[in-house]
Amino acid sequence: MTKVRNLVIVLGDQLDPQTTALQDFDSGQDVVWMAEVAQESQHVWSAKQRIAVFLSAMRHFAQALRAQGITVHYTPLDADSNTGSLGGELVRAIGVLQPRGLVMTAPGDWRVFQVLRTVAVRHQLPLDLRDDTHFFSTVREFAAHAKGRKQLRLEYWYRELRKKHKVLMQGAEPEGGQWNFDADNREPFGKAGPQQVPPPQRFAPDAITHEVIALVNIRFAEHPGSLQSFGWPVDRESALLALQGFITERLPLFGKYEDAMWSGQAWLYHSQLSCALNLKLLSAREVVQAAEDAYRSGRAPIESVEGFIRQVLGWREYVRGIYWTQMPQYLAHNALDAQAELPAWFWTGETDMACLRDAITQTLEHGYAHHIQRLMVTGLYCLLLGVKPHSVHEWYLSVYVDAVEWVELPNTLGMSQFGDGGLMASKPYVASGKYIQRMSNHCTGCRYDPAQSTGEKACPYTTLYWDFLMRHEALLKTNPRMAMQLKNLARLDGDARAAIQAQAEQHRVSYAPLCKP
Repeated sequence: MTKVRNLVIVLGDQLDPQTTALQDFDSGQDVVWMAEVAQESQHVWSAKQRIAVFLSAMRHFAQALRAQGITVHYTPLDADSNTGSLGGELVRAIGVLQPRGLVMTAPGDWRVFQVLRTVAVRHQLPLDLRDDTHFFSTVREFAAHAKGRKQLRLEYWYRELRKKHKVLMQGAEPEGGQWNFDADNREPFGKAGPQQVPPPQRFAPDAITHEVIALVNIRFAEHPGSLQSFGWPVDRESALLALQGFITERLPLFGKYEDAMWSGQAWLYHSQLSCALNLKLLSAREVVQAAEDAYRSGRAPIESVEGFIRQVLGWREYVRGIYWTQMPQYLAHNALDAQAELPAWFWTGETDMACLRDAITQTLEHGYAHHIQRLMVTGLYCLLLGVKPHSVHEWYLSVYVDAVEWVELPNTLGMSQFGDGGLMASKPYVASGKYIQRMSNHCTGCRYDPAQSTGEKACPYTTLYWDFLMRHEALLKTNPRMAMQLKNLARLDGDARAAIQAQAEQHRVSYAPLCKP
């Protein structure tokens, strides 16, 4: 090859052979560019599981492209000439290959997009930016939906997409006569706990993944987490097996137990597909279609299927729209003026709070926790404590294998931490320790009692819950969805309030020395 027409940029979360950047690829003129760079693991302190899943999936994808006769200019992490940054590596590739233009499917990270676009401008190269058709909708469609709305609620966007794409519909009406089946879902396991949960769909590392694991353990030895349990799908074939396994084994009971937790049970009935979806090893359309087919054929009930489809067709599309219409200012939102530091034990799991210990330890071991562990255990604690939303965002982006900023940031800063002041969530998702007691077995044997807000056995969640309501009472009074919680707060007399505030301050002091500087 003497001249390169297009240098086709493929990022670590764009591992789809049908990606728009490759649609008119000419093997005689074009080259795919991929690069592993340290900066993408260090701009936040990425956990080993997250680093390994990206690097392994990238290497498998490059191998698959080459098998199709596609030339791939690929820079491994440990290459002597590696500059360590995406911008630096793209500049180096441009110097070697001298392309006439750059082609890229729209990325999932604002920061990455700015870096690559800046390189294109400085080198006076046209950048052909193409829509990411992995999604059901475009950002332009969401922007049109959002125009003129003071609040951007999932429900309206979800219904719009259901109608447009004819998903779970009977003509003009929703399947089953209603748009969602929350009332039929979200049950706890009860005292007996989860019964006959199918084994997790895990995949033994192949030679490529073993090389990546060894590299990560050496290059990022001080990063959090462990790779001993690594078993994520890192190629198209294993991702399809994971999808099939979920539809057959977990989907039927997913809805009923989607909010339930149980100590030592990481996987339960959840799909574990978000990583493969966000890497683009699976398409959103095929995942939704597989779930709907299971309902149509009588293999899964409507409440489970609708609940799962709402997460994919509804929530993923919604948070992506929020992210790209609100960035970059969204990163700085801190509506509750939260200023506390993230406790250092979020990087170790070494806490005497049983629910947090279980969720964080599991997260560091597997790079995974399901949505209620993220929202109502780790996220809830940070919200009640008053941790800086940006610090919480960086932790979530660091530790989860499915974390790409377009999906992680709105979920964390908006939904979990109410940092955007209600743009996403209609109220702060706050609860006392009684919620965790109701939805799990974590409180059994824990040294803390969720029924107590003061005293030696007071549950930090319960103490901090009442303290949160007091600290933000004036703001919360303007929110009609908080009326019941504030009515309960009003029943506390001055002495009770003072005792709770003192207990909350005692908890903050006790955790303060455990914060990273």
